[in-house]
Amino acid sequence: MSENTLVDPPNRPAAIDLVAGLSVALVLIPQSMAYAELAGLPSHLGLFASALPLIAASIFASSPYLQTGPVAMTCLLTFGALSGLATPGSAEYIRLATLLALVVGVTRLALGVLKLGRVTYLMTDQVVTGFTSGAAILIISSQLPKVFAAVPPAGGVLRQAGWSLTHPDQWEWAAATIAVVTAVLILGGRRLHRLFPGALIAVMGGVLWSQVFGYSGPVVGDIVTGWPPLTLDLAWSETGAVLVGGVVIALVGFAEAASISRVFAAADNQRWSADREFVSQGLANIVAAFCSAFPVGGSFSRSALSRLTGAQTRWSGLVTGLAVLAFLPFAQILETLPRATLGGVVFAAVVGLIQPRKLWALVRSSSRNGLVAGGTFVATLALAPRVERAVMVGVALSLATKAWARFGVRSSQSI
Repeated sequence: MSENTLVDPPNRPAAIDLVAGLSVALVLIPQSMAYAELAGLPSHLGLFASALPLIAASIFASSPYLQTGPVAMTCLLTFGALSGLATPGSAEYIRLATLLALVVGVTRLALGVLKLGRVTYLMTDQVVTGFTSGAAILIISSQLPKVFAAVPPAGGVLRQAGWSLTHPDQWEWAAATIAVVTAVLILGGRRLHRLFPGALIAVMGGVLWSQVFGYSGPVVGDIVTGWPPLTLDLAWSETGAVLVGGVVIALVGFAEAASISRVFAAADNQRWSADREFVSQGLANIVAAFCSAFPVGGSFSRSALSRLTGAQTRWSGLVTGLAVLAFLPFAQILETLPRATLGGVVFAAVVGLIQPRKLWALVRSSSRNGLVAGGTFVATLALAPRVERAVMVGVALSLATKAWARFGVRSSQSI
């Protein structure tokens, strides 16, 4: 036997996938709880959405790096689709969120089985950039009351954010400090080392601070522990009410997963299949519906972490799901976690999605690009919380400008 046969032992890929999957789980646990609240749901449902759905997705994923679970944009779209139908956090709202996950899952699965992955190209770069930047502003704005532990009067997201910023007398300074420290640990930790566990340190520190010093601000509160309940007790009569929102989420949310797989496949000279990713993401959402969770998607930040930690196969996502599943019986240790910590986690996760330079570059490149990107951006802010309508506006603008360009060319040629 030559030395070369001993260089790469058979169990090395499995060991690397184990490390990568566990590394992602440490980030996913606090993120999932924060994103659940962003969707208007109890935080423990974020943990439910991060266990079995990830295991299902790993079976058919084509990318070895793609990490599924709660993502900010999908949660914002979920809130927009459901907030007008029921009170966020209520039992009816939870049942609607579960039904929405089923609609998203069936839509994605059907598109994958029918090999219609090319439908994602409706989401042009101009639409994605405009929507992402606007949605990131809305997400950060939605966290400001939580960051300052303020209680603004009823109103839209931007109005409540403005009130929170302009009423420092209502701030809980301990909450603001915790949120800032959390964001600094996550964002600054990345500069120190790509694997710096900023989110884990922030969460552990928040829990210790709350318990040792008797933090009096808002905390996560009671967390349901144990395995996710497997049921399909859905609000079936409301299927028509969530159908359009579910289809939009299925397409918009998949754009992130598709871009992740495409970019990493090109960088590593690997193959990827949009149809297979549609199937994997569809199954993940169907499973999410079975375990009383909400719509999930592919996460760019967690997928990048999986790649950086050396994930070799799609089974790293399986490890992540199993790790969260194993954590569920012990989730009550996070009950004293300050909610401001979750606000800081969300801020750190989405602040980089605001892309003013790219948006301005599109505006300057051509009037058509500027109309689509700028129109989608403005529509996202103006139509909040029904941000799924902004996506439809962006797609309509994109199709209209393309049609106009073709008509203009033909008209000029005929003249």
